[in-house]
Amino acid sequence: MEQTLPHPKPSTLGRNIFLILGTFLLLGLIAVMAVNLQKVESGDLQGRPAPDFALTLFDQFEQDQITLADLRGQVVVVNFWASWCVECYKEAELLERAWQDYKDRGVVFVGVDYLDTDKEGLAYMKKYGITYPSGPDLGNKISEDYAITGVPETFFIDQQGQIIHVQIGPIEQAQLYGLLDRLIAPPPAQGS
Repeated sequence: MEQTLPHPKPSTLGRNIFLILGTFLLLGLIAVMAVNLQKVESGDLQGRPAPDFALTLFDQFEQDQITLADLRGQVVVVNFWASWCVECYKEAELLERAWQDYKDRGVVFVGVDYLDTDKEGLAYMKKYGITYPSGPDLGNKISEDYAITGVPETFFIDQQGQIIHVQIGPIEQAQLYGLLDRLIAPPPAQGS
């Protein structure tokens, strides 16, 4: 006599598959949340050493490349921008004006063109009269190292290479000039 095993009822089989799939989905969501909790964002870099970079400049500049290490001892303003970024247009002329006002006072501006074409990036620079060293972020390496969340983002780096302020979104003149004045001010005398 042949013994047959009972077959699960269709509703039981469906429920078991649903439970297994639900468990995998829940574990996957937990894993994604754990990874995102550990993700560093640009604002988290404030107060930390600025990641070094080498930026290949657009052709109209005398230098082919600029590195952050070469700028040590100066205040460095690193601005991430793109020609397609509407918010970037709001600060473009202000950044150029600040560059002109502070370049002889130990401040260097560096523009990092993010996810753009050279043609569009150069047209943007021409339209807003950008003369500070700028170039494309080839392979997005610099933007990844700085963990930018979008453009514009601007990093203010002191003479020792520490990120003092991270500006997410366009900056206003009073804040920009205030930060620069504070960064170039001589340190207070000891014992005063």
